[in-house]
Amino acid sequence: MPTVRLTMAQAVIRFLKNQWVERDGAQQPFFGGCWGIFGHGNVAGIGQALLQYPDFRYYQTRNEQAMVHIAAAYAKMKNRLQTFACTTSIGPGATNMITAAAGATINRLPVLLLPGDIFARRNVGPVLQQLEMPHSQDLSVNDCFKPISRYWDRLNRPDQAIYALPEAMRVLTSPADTGAVTLALPQDVQAEACDYPAELFEPRVWFIPRPKADSALLQRAVERIRASRRPLIIAGGGVIYSEAADSLRAFAEQTGIPVAETQAGKGALPYNHPLALGAMGVTGTLGANIMAREADLVIGVGTRYSDFTSASNTAFQNPDLRFININVAEFDAHKRAALPLVADAQATLDELRAMLDGFDTGAEYRARAGNFNHQWDVEVNRVYTLEHGPLPSQGEVIGVVNEFARPTDVVLCAAGSLPGDLHKLWRARDPKGYHLEYGYSCMGYEIAGGLGAKMADPGREVYVMVGDGSYLMMNTEIVTAVQEGLKITVVLIDNHGFASIGGLSGAVGGQEFGTRYRYRAASGQLDGPPLLVDFAANARSLGAHVIQAKDIVSLQAALAEARQQTQTTVIVIETDREQRVGGYESWWDVPVAEVSELASTQAARAQYVEHKKKERHFFP
Repeated sequence: MPTVRLTMAQAVIRFLKNQWVERDGAQQPFFGGCWGIFGHGNVAGIGQALLQYPDFRYYQTRNEQAMVHIAAAYAKMKNRLQTFACTTSIGPGATNMITAAAGATINRLPVLLLPGDIFARRNVGPVLQQLEMPHSQDLSVNDCFKPISRYWDRLNRPDQAIYALPEAMRVLTSPADTGAVTLALPQDVQAEACDYPAELFEPRVWFIPRPKADSALLQRAVERIRASRRPLIIAGGGVIYSEAADSLRAFAEQTGIPVAETQAGKGALPYNHPLALGAMGVTGTLGANIMAREADLVIGVGTRYSDFTSASNTAFQNPDLRFININVAEFDAHKRAALPLVADAQATLDELRAMLDGFDTGAEYRARAGNFNHQWDVEVNRVYTLEHGPLPSQGEVIGVVNEFARPTDVVLCAAGSLPGDLHKLWRARDPKGYHLEYGYSCMGYEIAGGLGAKMADPGREVYVMVGDGSYLMMNTEIVTAVQEGLKITVVLIDNHGFASIGGLSGAVGGQEFGTRYRYRAASGQLDGPPLLVDFAANARSLGAHVIQAKDIVSLQAALAEARQQTQTTVIVIETDREQRVGGYESWWDVPVAEVSELASTQAARAQYVEHKKKERHFFP
């Protein structure tokens, strides 16, 4: 068998650049390149290999967590058919990736992590940045990746790459099992040579299937749907990743079953479709929450039923309720004691539609959904045009951006109060136009994620909406955007602190403690004068074009100016943090202190006890 003598690091990069995926007859390379920051644990290994193979593009980042966010956002926009590799040195560079790696796995998004590791041969240990444990020498900080990786391996010999690399690809390309994959690479082994089989580096195409449901279970699902009187579809991220939006629309239109959407599934139906109820759950619309409460059948399509979707299992109150779940992952398909259709969303919706010929929920039920859709549109208009002053409300800012953005433009967010308001208020018109990281809701994702989304589809304008708290946690990828000549528009909302948690703190009787940006006062608490940050100066120092908006009119002008720019633009606008978008007959379980000396906490506890009574269990 022909062989090629390479270092282990060279073998890794040469292998990765020859991996392809295919779905529905279309082929594309799986990796867009490699993000990295170099240190002693990877500079002479993976760093040298990337230099040697310039056709596998290297991207320089400013923060290790951020580069994994970029890769995850890129994979999300690419419907999990492409991603990046990410390399770091051993030590803090590696562990900086853990937060974003957890987000990738929770959101079922493929990213490949290549952290350097301690010396396999041990004779020079302990090396710089090595964690020592008295009970084992085969342990490093990279073991922290085990619980958040869908596949984890440490390559202590160069020939182990022959077996680890295909296994990594198997998991990365699996619709059911994908997430963060970690290959820990000891720094000495990265530089060691091995005679690798030449066949390992031949182009390999990984086929992404569309598995179909078991025929007997499919028939039972048809019977269950035909017997229902108040069915509801909950569309999750699986609809988007499966590219099943057209199939969902056809299924809903034929059957008359209305559709509510999770954060990941928003945009599965256009906002103005008469069967579109909009957002579901804690951050949901009035119509979606009322029809969910009354539903006798819920058809979950590609959803994992987070507590925000289920309103902490208070959303569904019909005693006769049953579930059907269409999900490519068996784990998710069985949730809520459902009839599990372990299958691809697009394929299954098409099969069900053919088998449900003649079934219709009826004109009255369709009309009810249509009325809720219209009523919600009126409510969104009300929030968009509050004419609140002197500072605008966050809802008004969302309205200005939404009305300015074109249908295929992308809004991107992750944390704070913005995701909830966007879920309720954003009028999505394209399946890829709404990009929220809400599985992990990771502060700091926004700007890095915007960069990944832009790289995935450069023809779309990307609007990153971010609060001041999240911006301060991770804004340095603005420098990367400038370096790469990639333009995103960042709408930075200055609400003087952690407004989302401030609101939650108030709701649980905490009086917004520790959530405002203030100087420490003589009392010893952080309740002195406001701590002002010059966000415009900060963004300008990172290379962005900056516009300071003062009100709704100047925000409209700023967006027009930003569209004409060719470089990343940051628009800063101050908002009134106390003018919030309301809840719509939904609740989230955040436990309140059972005993307290504070009257505010006592009152919140009494409400909590009453709400908790509505939580349900679902058994087979």
